[in-house]
This record gives sequence, structure tokens and C-alpha cells, in this order.
Amino acid sequence: MSSLAEVSEATFPTEVLSSAEPVLVDFWAPWCGPCKMLAPVVEKVAGAHEGRAKFVKLNTDENPNLAGKYQVSGIPCLILFKDGQPVDRIVGYVSDSAINSMLSKHLAAA
Repeated sequence: MSSLAEVSEATFPTEVLSSAEPVLVDFWAPWCGPCKMLAPVVEKVAGAHEGRAKFVKLNTDENPNLAGKYQVSGIPCLILFKDGQPVDRIVGYVSDSAINSMLSKHLAAA
């Protein structure tokens, strides 16, 4: 479905919290229709920001503790982590321009 790297509770600390670059985490589930619709949008945005941010996805069904820890009550949910901390989020299906707008607030100019 997606070319984004999958993270889990085991890899989240290394891939997201310890990352030197900002990380956008796509919280999703296989049964979620809007999540499937959002995946190609996130992939498009990821391509546009290659080298400036990392993009990963996390299956909330397989990793419920992380979803709970970051108060993910609705999916799809995109959370941007910077320096190991969540700094922004978008819940629900959105356009690439909405994701780009969120990212531009937090990413340094290239």
C-alpha cells in the first residue's frame, strides 16, 4: 500500500524520537478507508521534502500503546516529531497543501 517505512513500538525510539531530522508519523490502520486515501498524499509530500524530513507510518492496531501515549483518538493522524517531541498534528484526511503548510511551519528553509 505504501512505500513509507513502517515503525513499531520496538523501532519508534530509534527511528522517530532519536532522529536528527523531523519525522512525520502517519498513524493508520488497515481497516481505515480515509487512511488508505491519505497514504498516497503523504507519499507525495514525502517526495517533495526528501532530505529535510523523514516520513514513516505506524499501524495503530499493532501498536496501541504508542497510539495511546500520543493521544491518537482518530485516524488517520499525522504527528510531526522534532527533537523527539510531538510539535504538530493533523487528524483526518487532508490535502497535500495542508500537510505542506504544517511542515513549512517547522522545517528550516532548505
